[in-house]
Amino acid sequence: MSKKNDMRNKVISSLFWKFSERVGAQVVNFIVSIVLARVLQPKDYGLIALITIFITISNVFVQSGFGSALIQKKDADELDFSSVFYFSIFMSCILYIIMFITAPFIAQFYSEPQLTAVIRVLSLLLIIAGVNSVQHAYVSKTMQFKRFFFSTLFGTLASAVVGIYLAYKGYGVWALVVQQLFNSIVDTLILWFTVRWRPMLKFSLERLKKLFSFGWKLLISNLLDTVYNQLNSLIIGKKYLSETLAYFNRGKQFPELVINNINGSIQSVLLPALAENQDHQKRVKEMVRRSIVTSSFLIFPIMIGLAATGQTVVTLLLTEKWLPCVPFLQINCLIFALYPIHTANLQAINAMGRSDVFLKLEIIKKVFGLSVLAITVFCFDDVMAIAIGTCIVSVTASFINAYPNKRILDYGYIEQIKDVMPPLVLSLVMGTCVLLVGYLKIYVILQLIVQVLVGIFIYLLGAWILKFECLNYLIANIRRKK
Repeated sequence: MSKKNDMRNKVISSLFWKFSERVGAQVVNFIVSIVLARVLQPKDYGLIALITIFITISNVFVQSGFGSALIQKKDADELDFSSVFYFSIFMSCILYIIMFITAPFIAQFYSEPQLTAVIRVLSLLLIIAGVNSVQHAYVSKTMQFKRFFFSTLFGTLASAVVGIYLAYKGYGVWALVVQQLFNSIVDTLILWFTVRWRPMLKFSLERLKKLFSFGWKLLISNLLDTVYNQLNSLIIGKKYLSETLAYFNRGKQFPELVINNINGSIQSVLLPALAENQDHQKRVKEMVRRSIVTSSFLIFPIMIGLAATGQTVVTLLLTEKWLPCVPFLQINCLIFALYPIHTANLQAINAMGRSDVFLKLEIIKKVFGLSVLAITVFCFDDVMAIAIGTCIVSVTASFINAYPNKRILDYGYIEQIKDVMPPLVLSLVMGTCVLLVGYLKIYVILQLIVQVLVGIFIYLLGAWILKFECLNYLIANIRRKK
């Protein structure tokens, strides 16, 4: 069997396990979130969202770009992994101490005294991340995604039981805190016992410096991206009620569920696969193109269909107390629909070792994004304006991310638009039909079932009539997997 076929089978197998992991975890999380949303109040979720802002930013420093550097480096060995492991532990402990000390000031900033204790407990996630960040890089590097399946699924199931039990016992926000911590702990422990890698009792500053020469650009890029993404929540949490932030974040839940399953799986497998073929430009281009076409074919109809059924979904699953999140859900569907283009282009740039280009793109996007954010905050002073501004930035960013690959891979955004246009147009036609079905005066659950069935029928029929190559590709691979 040729090397190309070997890699193809390895990628498909990895995608299968990564997708299975994400689907299993997200299905459980989805069910748990529905149960908890019915029991807990929006304010409880708002408080967690306020804390998550700071933990997410701190976690960027724990990762430090070394995970991607280890995956990208072709000859990374045990000393490389061990050096990064000890550095990650050190950084996570320092950051936890900072969060512990600053907790009262963060609580005072938001005028929420109870946040102090919650921050100090939930920030333990940073130390756990310091332990499992290298585990994740090792599993991704060796493409043992089957390990992720078991660790993630068991962690999610165990934390689901704990979270629901505490919520029904009236622990409020602490149910969410314990659920997150328990999930990370179980996930890390299972990986520790199932993955053979163990850190050596050695540390090389020289190796760390070499990895950092690639990773620091990703660190800055990730920091810019994370701070920018969290700015919306920071501003909304400060200017408006915590409930408003809960509605804003809840609007991301359903589209994120899809992205984490489909695009998240592709992203995890794509970087190591591309990195292994970085010396073959034509092969990398083929893989990037396949990634964009396949993920767009899957994601576009789901995102547009979800936007069309948003009110029905929220009413049925979360109850009417969460209806204010529907407009945010619809806007986020448009934002997340573009993620396949973002992901494939950025992973290709990283895999080709061009973290310098990656950093430049992030600076350009963030300058534009901050300008749009400032306009929406100061000129409109409305949460919906902030959401629309984020959508405008996302559309623009998809063009910015694609631009360098015209030179790097000979695969520019014009060619990419041609590739994604057929599923996009068909998805819009399908979404319009689904929206019209929503005007039927029938029971909510029956209405949603009819909308979903109509959407699936129209999209698959259209793809078959128009002879979409991607449909045949997916069917062929499913049959081959069986």
